Formats: sequence, structure tokens, C-alpha cells
Amino acid sequence: MNNKVQLITYADRFGDGDIASLHRLVKQELSDVVKGIHLLPFFFPIDGADAGYDPHDNRVVDARLGSWNDVQNLSNDFPTIVDLIINHVSDKSKEFQDVLEKGSKSEYFELFLTKDKVFGGLPNEEDIDKIYRPRPNRPFSLRRLESGEHIEFWTTFSHKQIDVDMYSEQGQEYVNSVLEVFAENGIKTIRLDAVGYAIKKAGTSCFMIPETYSFIEKVVEKAHKHGIEVLVEIHAHYDEQIKIAKYTDYVYDFALPPLVLHSIISQNFDRLKHWWSISPRNCITVLDTHDGIGVMDVASNGNKEGLLSNEELDKLVETIHENSKGQSQKATGAAASNLDLYQVNCTYYDALARDDRKYLVARAIQLFSPGIPQIYYMGLLAGTNDMDLLSNTNVGRDINRSYYSSDEVRERLRQPVAKALFRLIKFRNEHPSFQGEFQLEESDSEVLHVSWKHGKFISELKVDLHNGIFSISYEDGNNTEFLNFQEIEAKSDV
Repeated sequence: MNNKVQLITYADRFGDGDIASLHRLVKQELSDVVKGIHLLPFFFPIDGADAGYDPHDNRVVDARLGSWNDVQNLSNDFPTIVDLIINHVSDKSKEFQDVLEKGSKSEYFELFLTKDKVFGGLPNEEDIDKIYRPRPNRPFSLRRLESGEHIEFWTTFSHKQIDVDMYSEQGQEYVNSVLEVFAENGIKTIRLDAVGYAIKKAGTSCFMIPETYSFIEKVVEKAHKHGIEVLVEIHAHYDEQIKIAKYTDYVYDFALPPLVLHSIISQNFDRLKHWWSISPRNCITVLDTHDGIGVMDVASNGNKEGLLSNEELDKLVETIHENSKGQSQKATGAAASNLDLYQVNCTYYDALARDDRKYLVARAIQLFSPGIPQIYYMGLLAGTNDMDLLSNTNVGRDINRSYYSSDEVRERLRQPVAKALFRLIKFRNEHPSFQGEFQLEESDSEVLHVSWKHGKFISELKVDLHNGIFSISYEDGNNTEFLNFQEIEAKSDV
């Protein structure tokens, strides 16, 4: 994977509604800053129950967006990451519809996971209570089939997303066939979505159990045979990220977003510095994604301490709600449907009270962090909370999933904060120091001082929140230069 900044975007929310228009827009306006794209699900249907994460078939492009040829054309210019949605498919898929019609006599029945397959007879309540649930609903959905059978299917995320039995021959064939289609169409990197929930075992949490690691290892091995690298997506206690990094090509640094917010809000970098002292280096860094701002990635879990204390985490969430003038509160928890237990729904720009300077500091920290940076399309444009979309759908995460036409994108690119961010991204893409080694320099708690060094090339970031210092310097062995961001007014105390 190219060690340069990548864009995370939907095909139909950034441009004029399809893959080809997205391609044109990025090529015309963003080719200096975008060097790769994570193209969020473009499979049929893009407008299902979970914004593309409930496909009928992970191998079929939604014709409203284009075709595999359009995906290949995009990837030729901007190496493209695509999702392998490994845990489930839509209840509208032809396979599950056949099961609804024919019951256990369906040729596809073995593809889907039922409660009985895992527990055999009736599980006791203790077994049920052990199951980790990303959302507050029960992990099973009872269906009355046309055959007259009543069967509880495993539905980790919603009753419209039916879990695949990964131990079944059909489940394994499905994964193999998706990888084959991806390889045939030139995909070089996949994102394993929700893989932490893929393996279930009675008497366990059914999340990131030892058998899950073995399963991930096998999927990575299969992908490598097709020349495909693997990025694993898991929201979990930070020690899981450290552990899983040994089994795959890349993991997300999901601890970074809340730690950066905590650092800026508290004016103390100790927690972030600690994380960098133990974090995996084969990571993809983000501040925002199509999901909310994760909190479980820095939280405690049972007797395991978190990267933030419970008090610090409570303060962080409260401050996000305050900075967003209560908008994030309307999109988080019981206030919105399709909710998750591990995130706050808010744009990162609003989480920082739309303060341009603080926002640029946050992005600078991300771009100087160990790993390959990805920037979500809302973050690239310093997008604000979309209360109209939230009101229309009542889906919490839609607050951070606006639809922008090409003209609207161009308009937002003219913002001073966007221009400053682009200068920063170009620097991250072009300066040779970032091909070298990351160094966390010694500094006081309220000061962050990091550097990258590659031969004679050096770049340094210094942030002193107490004294309002934010500087980026770079040198080639002779001269020292500074980046300046004059278009960003000092509206804050940073």
C-alpha cells in the first residue's frame, strides 16, 4: 500500500452520484492530495438498511453507481480499497429469500447461521448474556418460514442482516468467490468488515475469540494467494488491535481519534504519547470514518484498563456534545435508530466546535502519526453535522454522511480551512522524511514534539497548547523551512 494520504468516500455522496463522476472529480480537483481511495460499499443495494453494508451480494456492483469497469478505471488512477463484508448479507438476498420460501430444505440453508447451530438445544441465559453485542438488540431474529418452520437466525447487527455460517462449506465458498471477483477486477487491498463477529462459539462472547484469530489468519492467507493485502476492521479494547496486527497486513488506529480530541480538550498529551509507545506500526490512521467517533477503543474492558479513564472518557463525550451544541447528542445512543454502543455520532470538525485552528492541529497530529493516513470525505471538506439528513432518516450516523454534488465539493474546497488542510496533506505526501522513522521527542505533558527522519530529510511537529504554539518545520540537511497557515485565523487559544 502506498504510504500517502487516502480518501474514504461513498461513490454516491461525493460527486454526482456514481463512480465515474467521483473519479472525474478526484482527478480534476484532488489529484495532488488524494493518492488512494477506500471506496465504501458500492454493492447492490447501496440504499439498503445499512448504507451499503447489507449487500445482497458482495460481488455485484449496484448498476446505479456503474460497473466493475468503473471500479477498475478508478483503481488504475487511485489504488482502491474495497470492503469484504464477511459477517452477513441482506435478508433480501436471493439465497435468504430461498430459505424463507423453502426452509431447511433450501439449497442455501447451510449458508446462514442459526442459534441452534451454535447452541444445539436451548441455551441458558448465562450463555446468552456472555454474547458481546455491538447494538442493544438481541443477536437473533425469529423467522416464520413458508415451510411452517420457526427458526432463529443469527443477526449480529440488525434483523435485516443475516449472519453467514463461516464454518459451513457454502460460507467458505462465498468468501472464496468474492476474493476471486475482487482479484479479477484488479483490487489489491480489501477491508475485512465486522470480522470480529464472524465466528461464534457457545459459552463465549462470540467476539474476537481465539477461533476468530485463526479465521482471520486463513482469510489473509487466501487473500495473499490472489495478490490482495488485508486491512482488518475491529472496534475493541486497544490490546486487541495490538494483537491482531500480528495476523494481518494492516489494522486501524481507532484509538487515535478520541486520544487526539482528549489531548486538545485537556491540553495534555500524556495519554497519546503512551499509546504511541505501544501502538502497532502497520496501521491505517483515521480521525473520522463513515461510523461515529469510537470510544470503546480507548475505554476499559472488565479488569483491563483503558487508554483513557472512565472520568476522562465521560468528559470527552460531554465536551463533544457541548462543542456540537447538542447536535451529537441527538444522533447518539437512544436518540437515534441503528445505534451502536461504541461511538459518538458527530463530524470531527463539529467535535472541535468548528475551530479551524484546532481542527488543523488535529489533522497535523494525524498526518505525523505512525501509519498511513486516511481522511473521510466529510473531514476533507471540514463538513458540519447534517441535521436535515438526520431528521429525514433518524439514523444517527447520517449526521456525518452528507451528500455533496461536484459543485458543492468545489465550493467547500475554497474554504480557508480546506486550503490549509490541502497544504498540510501535500506536505505529508511529498516530503521524503515520512518514508523514514517516526520519533516521539521528549517533551512536557502539555507539549507534543514528534519528528520523522529519513537520511538528511527531517520534519518536525511541535504543539504547545498552553502557549498557543503550532509549528511544522522541515529540512534537507542544509536549510530549515516552516509551513505557514496564514489563512487560518487564530480564533482559539491554540
